[in-house]
Amino acid sequence: MLALFAALVLAAPCDPLVAAPLLEPADADKAFKEHYTKYEYRIPMRDGAKLYTVAYVPRDRTRTWPVLLMRTPYGVTPGVDVYPDFKTARMLGRYAMSSAAVRDGFIFVNQDVRGKLLSEGTFVDVRPRATVDEATDAFDTIDFLVKHLPANNGKVGAWGVSYPGFYAAQAAIDAHPALKAVSPQAPVTDWYLGDDFHHNGALFLMDTFNFFSGFGKARPAPTRKSTWGFDHDTGDAYEFFLNLGPLKNANERYFKGEIAFWNEALAHPNRDEYWKARDPRPRYAKVKPAVLVVGGLFDAEDLWGTVATYKAFDAQSPGADVRLVLGPWRHGGWARTEGDALGDLSFGWKTSRHYQETIELPFFKKALKGCGEEKAVEATVFETGTNVFLTTNVWPPKSTSTQVFPGPDGQLLKNAPTSKEAFDEWVSDPKKPVPHRAGYTLENEGEYMVEDQRFASRRTDVLSYQTGVLTEDVTVVGPIAVDAWLATTGTDADLVVKLIDVQPFDKPNGPNGARLAGAHTLIRAEVMRGRFREGFETPKPFTPGAPARVRFTLPDVNHTFRTGHRLLVQVQSSWFPLVDVNPQTFVDPAKATEADFKAQTHRLFRDAAHPSSVTLGVSRGVLP
Repeated sequence: MLALFAALVLAAPCDPLVAAPLLEPADADKAFKEHYTKYEYRIPMRDGAKLYTVAYVPRDRTRTWPVLLMRTPYGVTPGVDVYPDFKTARMLGRYAMSSAAVRDGFIFVNQDVRGKLLSEGTFVDVRPRATVDEATDAFDTIDFLVKHLPANNGKVGAWGVSYPGFYAAQAAIDAHPALKAVSPQAPVTDWYLGDDFHHNGALFLMDTFNFFSGFGKARPAPTRKSTWGFDHDTGDAYEFFLNLGPLKNANERYFKGEIAFWNEALAHPNRDEYWKARDPRPRYAKVKPAVLVVGGLFDAEDLWGTVATYKAFDAQSPGADVRLVLGPWRHGGWARTEGDALGDLSFGWKTSRHYQETIELPFFKKALKGCGEEKAVEATVFETGTNVFLTTNVWPPKSTSTQVFPGPDGQLLKNAPTSKEAFDEWVSDPKKPVPHRAGYTLENEGEYMVEDQRFASRRTDVLSYQTGVLTEDVTVVGPIAVDAWLATTGTDADLVVKLIDVQPFDKPNGPNGARLAGAHTLIRAEVMRGRFREGFETPKPFTPGAPARVRFTLPDVNHTFRTGHRLLVQVQSSWFPLVDVNPQTFVDPAKATEADFKAQTHRLFRDAAHPSSVTLGVSRGVLP
């Protein structure tokens, strides 16, 4: 009788599976092999297609366990005797669940989505709504799991980072009753407006080319291996893409018409029905599972989608448990880094560990195990500059709308201009576009999101405007609105606007001895393709020489400019090879020839009739 009582005590649902205060990745690998049994399934969908699925089930059968499901297009490590390698998985961007969750005990299920790796069917990027789609596949998968997995408690959570984050969000649509929690993390959301491959209609050239050169290859039949990689034959993306020339050369020289999404993206330069059908946000309504949306403030790929997904769930599901977490992380940094530094910046503590232990794990434990106390905080957002997490029940928090205006001699002023005519101009040459990084790289590394911009400040085709020295801390929260008056000698132009923190000259060195004294640290930047200034569905050319109003929004920030620092705004018209070069003539970029690319002179107006401005939400402090 005593033995039975002891077993029941040990089987308490909130006790961790592994009795350890903390598991490092290597310990998590060991714990998986010691405490979990792996199973393989081919789960039938409603149309008959079978999706390859692996499950890791705790060997402790004195109690039942909830399920954590990740659906992915990147592969799930087939073989019943093959167990996860956390370090390798994180390096490859496959984002294994945190070691905290491994320690606590869940049934971990990973699935190849329809048409990828070992799953049957046809793969479709960001699949639009259909009779059979990602939401129905998630429903059918969950239905199978709760009926067939050993030792499951009938409750399921869905999660994923990046593309798997999109699939996690899709699971919440008309969700299976067993699905109690979803966590879309850096979720792919709208590939035209702000994620991955386009921002405000401008093609993110390097990301699109590099990603789809491997991921976009056809998969004629189920396979254990995916083919990745592209030989650029150089270590310098700027050189490679400048030599590539017009976009049409990608097919002529490399893709040979075989990369479906590349062809589709270039065939739809405007936000037509093709793109609208691939925006999942209208479907995120009346959700029942609890929702935890997670992202990085310096996510070079899906920052826009993280905030947009949170807003869609929050606005369309009143009364639902919808939460947001934004940390000082690059893409997926909360799942594969300690989160204590990025580029030249140090945040002083392991923010990823804090998130995993005190936010992510408690969220799933409460929803799936009934353990822990309910926390009412809706948003947890890291405040860079002071390096603390802000908790608030509304995002963005209350702030004062504060306009700043470019002025003469590179000043950034609080008062609107009164001059009858004032402007700054620069020559934009497609053959010498402004680089998005100072160094050489072939990948869109997230560090550019915080990189020192002094290399750009020294170019004649970049305008810079800065405030005086701050006499108190000034905290900027939420989105940043740009309202610019632009003229060009051509018929099209891009506008790139950056918000920068100018460090004082007594700033100490950063990680690895990085010299931060006087650095122009990038806080946020965004591009707008000028032809879409009046709408993304119908582009409109500029009238040469005539001022045109260009308005757009930079993604959310939560940053404190410390006493002794300055705010700086940079304006430019190229950002290469992050963004494809605008020909600066009103032609379809996919059909442009060498002759269509022309140097043009652009003007940014700053007079009473055309008061270009940037509007900031200031929650603390006053600008000088």
